[in-house]
Amino acid sequence: MDPRPLDILMIEDEARIANWVQTFFAKQGITVTLADDGPLGLHLARAQSFDLIILDLMLPGMDGIEICRRIREESEVPILMLTARNEEADRVRGLNLGADDYVGKPFGLSELLARVQALLRRSRGDVRKPRILRQGAIELNLSDHRCLVNGQPVELSNTQFSLLELFMHNAGRVLTRDQILTSGLGDEGELLDRTIDTHIRRLRQRIEADPKAPRYIQTVFGVGYQFVA
Repeated sequence: MDPRPLDILMIEDEARIANWVQTFFAKQGITVTLADDGPLGLHLARAQSFDLIILDLMLPGMDGIEICRRIREESEVPILMLTARNEEADRVRGLNLGADDYVGKPFGLSELLARVQALLRRSRGDVRKPRILRQGAIELNLSDHRCLVNGQPVELSNTQFSLLELFMHNAGRVLTRDQILTSGLGDEGELLDRTIDTHIRRLRQRIEADPKAPRYIQTVFGVGYQFVA
């Protein structure tokens, strides 16, 4: 990545989502400028130089499709489109107008960051070093948000992916529930104390040969959980 701080424009009218993303990205050293309607977003995109634009599809004043079209007439800045719509036609239209990628709502912060980083690498022609964690038979590609177990792809939810990343980064270390709760995983409000066990049980079902006798994510009774490499 470029050593200088990244500056991203996020055009998103839902303040909760925009502030959530801005706070998370700030912790990664990334500045996020916010615009809460289409005309303001387009004005900022034209007036300032950004490394990437995160663009919501449904906006007051001017929708994301029109903003994308106008930006593409003037700039090649990478555009990541956000949409609550799941219809293929909306995604195809955005991509055809020049959006580089899209993420559907709801989304996880780790996935959004991975997509942003992948877009920036591609825009700069840097495809040299995907960020990969490996522990035993598990391979976690942080750049592409993909998981392999014994060489086979495994589908993980955003929270499951982030949870596994946390464990693999802390292999051998016992993590308490409080540490997991304060790690910023998953969608806002999704990871609660009473649901940690449920998320871990479902993650074990995805990555363990025998979820009832887990090889990797082991329970340390009375304390928390430990990833055993």
